[in-house]
Amino acid sequence: MVTAGEGTEPPRSRSGTAAVDSVAGAADHGAGPSRASRAGTAAPAPAVPPERNAGAAPHGSGGGRRRRGGAVLRVVPALVLVALAVAGPWLAPHAIDAPVTVPYAEPGDDAPLGGDQLGRDVLSRLLAGGRELIGTSLLVAVLVTGVSAALGAVAALRPAVGRFVERAADVLMLLPAVLGILLIALSWPDGGRLAVITAAVVMGVPYAVRLVTGAAAPIAASGYVEAATVGGERLLHLVVREVLPNLRATLLALFGLRFVAAVYIVATAGFLQVGPQPPAADWALMIRENAAGIVLNPWAVLAPSIAIGLLAMSVNLAASALVPRSGRKAVSAL
Repeated sequence: MVTAGEGTEPPRSRSGTAAVDSVAGAADHGAGPSRASRAGTAAPAPAVPPERNAGAAPHGSGGGRRRRGGAVLRVVPALVLVALAVAGPWLAPHAIDAPVTVPYAEPGDDAPLGGDQLGRDVLSRLLAGGRELIGTSLLVAVLVTGVSAALGAVAALRPAVGRFVERAADVLMLLPAVLGILLIALSWPDGGRLAVITAAVVMGVPYAVRLVTGAAAPIAASGYVEAATVGGERLLHLVVREVLPNLRATLLALFGLRFVAAVYIVATAGFLQVGPQPPAADWALMIRENAAGIVLNPWAVLAPSIAIGLLAMSVNLAASALVPRSGRKAVSAL
């Protein structure tokens, strides 16, 4: 064991270390003593007082706390909206299908947001109408992100498959979203929410798979993937163990974008009445049903419209806040 002062030397300042290094370098090259050696040992920099140094916070800790606090603030609105939508049917003050006032009544004590076209409480239908929209949009976003991740990784690893996937995506991207919803939902037996989910996935995958393929191409061409390929690893191993783990930031940002797109498609389907049917409580259906009385009670239309907009923006902000800092440059193009 080495004791203090026996085999150790006190810490030197940066300037003192530089002077010693310059002397050593000059001696190694056979040069004469440097100016620092002729002038004597350089004066060390003033030491930090022990009490100040002991109480100082680690470098960057304040910035890290601020970043974490900002991420929490961006996630909280989405959590609050989702919690309200999930618990909404139990928080509704009235039954969603029971008239409590006259049609298109102004806000009052019995109906804080007024009545709809049948005199039903707008607030109760607003609280009960978001759960299915959020659930459907969440399922669509998960399916689109998962399918696109798998197809994009395979397309980047196998160029022949990539050309086929790219051509198919180009064809599907030519189909307008509304027309695609109508073609799929109206041709589906009995229509319903399953038809809307299928239409949303079919319309969302072409856009997402091109982004994933572009992000996975540099990873597929990297040295460690080529080494794994030469080593005889199968395609499934390359996709699951080599490519997808390096696309976490891209896929998380893509999930936020696809959730917003899913909310748009599901709400459009509800507005066109190819998804939920009256008297179901649905935000998009509320907009369609009460559009004729927007002058008499604007809240019957504005309240669900604001709810849809806040839901899309808050979830997108939450997803972007959860993207790792090391991967934010990779998703800036999204």
